[in-house]
Amino acid sequence: MVETRDFFDLPAMQHKDNQGLAPHRATDPGWAHGTMVNGGRQKIKCKYCHKIFLGGGISRLKQHLAGERGNVAPCEEVPEDVKLEIQQHLDFKLSEKLKRQKGLKSNKNSSTPCFEGMEEEGDDGKAVRIQKPLSVLATSRRRGKKIVEGASNRTKKRKKQNLAAATPVVGLPLLQNFASRESIYEADMAVARFMYDAGLPFSAANSCFFQQMADAIAAVGPGYKMPSYQSLRSKLLNKVAQDAGVYSEELKRTWEVTGCSVLVDRWMDRTGRTVISFFVYCPKGTVFLKSVDASDITNSAEALLNLFESIVQEVGPKNIVNFVTDTLASYRTAGKLLMNKYKTFFCSTCGVQCIDIILEEIGRMDEVNEVLAKAKRITRFIYNNDRVLKLMKKKTGGRDILQVAVTRFTSIFLTLENILSLKDHLHRMFTGKAWIQSSFSKQRAGLEVAEIVTDALFWSFCDQTLKVTKPLLSVLHLMESEERPSVGDIYDAMVKANKSIIEAFDDKEFDLMPYLKVIDRIWQEEFHSPLHAAAYYLNPSVFYNPSFSSGKVIQKGLLDCIETLEPNLSAQVMITSHITFYEEAVGDFGRPVALRGRESLAPATWWSLYAVDCPELQRLAIRILSQTCSITRCRRNWSMFERIHLKKKNRLEHQRLNDLIFVHNNLHLQQRRAEAVKAKCSKGTLDPICLEAMNANIGDWVEDMGSLEGEDLSWMDVSVPSERTFFSQEVQNMDDSVDSTEDRSSNVTKEKLKKLEFYCSNPGE
Repeated sequence: MVETRDFFDLPAMQHKDNQGLAPHRATDPGWAHGTMVNGGRQKIKCKYCHKIFLGGGISRLKQHLAGERGNVAPCEEVPEDVKLEIQQHLDFKLSEKLKRQKGLKSNKNSSTPCFEGMEEEGDDGKAVRIQKPLSVLATSRRRGKKIVEGASNRTKKRKKQNLAAATPVVGLPLLQNFASRESIYEADMAVARFMYDAGLPFSAANSCFFQQMADAIAAVGPGYKMPSYQSLRSKLLNKVAQDAGVYSEELKRTWEVTGCSVLVDRWMDRTGRTVISFFVYCPKGTVFLKSVDASDITNSAEALLNLFESIVQEVGPKNIVNFVTDTLASYRTAGKLLMNKYKTFFCSTCGVQCIDIILEEIGRMDEVNEVLAKAKRITRFIYNNDRVLKLMKKKTGGRDILQVAVTRFTSIFLTLENILSLKDHLHRMFTGKAWIQSSFSKQRAGLEVAEIVTDALFWSFCDQTLKVTKPLLSVLHLMESEERPSVGDIYDAMVKANKSIIEAFDDKEFDLMPYLKVIDRIWQEEFHSPLHAAAYYLNPSVFYNPSFSSGKVIQKGLLDCIETLEPNLSAQVMITSHITFYEEAVGDFGRPVALRGRESLAPATWWSLYAVDCPELQRLAIRILSQTCSITRCRRNWSMFERIHLKKKNRLEHQRLNDLIFVHNNLHLQQRRAEAVKAKCSKGTLDPICLEAMNANIGDWVEDMGSLEGEDLSWMDVSVPSERTFFSQEVQNMDDSVDSTEDRSSNVTKEKLKKLEFYCSNPGE
C-alpha cells in the first residue's frame, strides 16, 4: 500500500523551503498553502487570499482551500489544482475512517473471548459492535471511568447526524479509486491511450457524459466488457436515438403555445464546403432537426428559399414566430423572400453574428487596429516560449491571457480586455529581475514586447477601445445566455449600450461619432426587426421603468407584430383594445404580486400569470417573448458530416449516419440545457494553445512567429490549470533568481502535435 503522505505530497515538499512558516517536521500537505502567525499552530494565514484563521488549525485551512462550507468561507483565490488535491486529501482521510469502521464492524461476530463489545455507528446509520480488549476495559475501570454497553439516545442521535453529514462527501467510485496511487495512474493512462488511438479531440473530456461513463463502469466493477462495434452501431444507437426522439417530441408539444424560432447555422470547412444545420428553439429547450450539404446553393437565394420552405413545412408555419438566418447576403435575401411568402412570422439575422460584425468594423479603424496588432505581439511571444509562459502564469496567479469565445472578434476583444486587467502583472513581469537576467530580454522580439508593455500610450488606447467594446460584449453575453429567451431584452440592451458608450466619452462627439455610426448602421441594416421592438414594449421590467420611452419605431413594430402573428381580424381588435389595460396596469396587471414580479420573473412567465383576462393579448405576448435572437452553436464534427453527405452511399448506412448526427447534436443540446437549469457549467475551459482553440477562431494570436534564439522545444514544463498530475517530479516555480542560461523557447502547440502524431502512429511505443 502506498502511504497517504506520499500520495498527497505534491506541493507539500515545498514547505521545507519555508523554514519557520510551518511546524517542525510537519507532514500535512495543508502546510504548503498556509503559514503560522506568531509561531502558533492554531493561528494560520492562507497563502492565496491572506485570510487569517484564529482557530481550527490546519484542518480549518484545508476546509477553506477545498471550498467546504459550514465552518469557514471558501477561498476565492486558490488555484484549481491545489483545490482538487486538498479535496482528494480530505476525501481520502474520510474514506480511511469509513474503512476502519467497516473493519471494526466485521469483527462483530468474532468469538474471541478476550474482547468485550461496545456499540458505535456503522455505515448504514445503525449501531454496530466494536471490540475492545478486556485489558483496556479493566484499566478504564481502575481509573474510575464507567463503561456501559451501548450509549444514550442523545449520543446516538448526535453520532448519526455527524455521520450523515460527512458521508455524502465521498461517492462510491471515489472510495474505490483511492485504493492506490498506481491504480489511478494506470486508469488515467488507459483513458489517454484510448483517446490518442481513436484520434478523439482533447475537448471530448469536457463532455458531461465522460465522467458518467466512468462512474457507470466503476459501479459494475472489474470484468466489465465494453460494448462491441456492432452493438454501438445498432441496438445501442437505436436506443439512444429513440430517447433523443422522445426529448424532441416533448419539446414539439410546446411549440403551439409558446411558438418557436427556427435557427439556420451555416458553417464551412477549410476547402470551402458548406453545411447548414437546422435547429428549433423554444423556452423548454433546443432541438436539432437535420443538416444539409449546401455547398452548391449557399450563394443562391432562390435555392436557399426552397430549402428554407421545406423546413417551414416540417416545423409548421403556425408554430414559427422567428426564422433566424446567417448574415450572408444570400441568406438574408432568402429569409426576406420566405417572410413575404408566408406573412405569418418574421425573419431576422443572428444577433451574435451582428455584434461580431460591429466588432470587426471597429477593429479595422486605424487606432484600434494598431492596438490589436500590439496586443497580438504580446500573446504570440508569450504563448510560444515555455519559460516566458511559466513566468506569466506565476505573475498572474495561473491566469491565461487569451479568451476563446464563440466568434473571432468576440474572442479578440475579450482577450484585449483581459490584457488590460493584467496590466500591472505584465508590467512587473517585463521589468522584474527574472526577465532582465533572461536571454529573451536581449532578443529583438523580447525587446519589442517589453517596450509595448511599458508604453503608457498603448494602455491608454486599450482603455479607449474597451469603452466601446465592453458594452457591446455585454449585449452579446445577454444573447448567449440560456437562462431565459433573449428577445425581450435585446432592444433595451442596445439602447443602454449606446448610452454607456456616450457617457464613457463624456459626450466628445469627435471621438464618439465614428463608433456610433458603425453601430447604428449595422443595427438598422443587418439586425433590427419589428419583433425586437414589440418585445421591448411588452417586457414589463422595461415598460414600467420610468426611463422607458416609446417612439415611432416601437409603436410600428408592435402593430406589425399584431398583424403578422395574429391573422384573425377580430382577435387583432381585441388585442389593441386590451393593450391599454397593460399600459395603465389595470386589473391583474396592477396586483401587488404582479408589481414585484416585473423584475424577478421572465417576461413570458409574467404574462402567463397576470394576463388571463386578456387571452388574445396574452397569447401574442407569450409567443413574442418566448423567442431567441441568436443561433445555437453545437460542436461541429466535420468528419461525421463528411460521411453523411457523400455522393455515393448505401441507403441503410445513410440512415444510420443520420441517426448518429441526430443523437450527437441533441445529446449536446440536452447537456447545455441541463447545465443552464443547474446554473453551472461542467465544461472545462480550453487551453489557449491547444489544437481545438487554435482552429476555433484566433489561432493567429498564438501562432509561431519563427525560430528564436536558444530554441529548445518543450511543452511539458508548462502547467495546465486544474490538471491532475501524478508524476513524482517537483514542479519548480520560476522566481527572480532564475539563471539566464536555463532560458528556453518553444513552439508549444507544434511539439504537442508531434507527440500526438508519434503516439497515434506508434501506439505500442
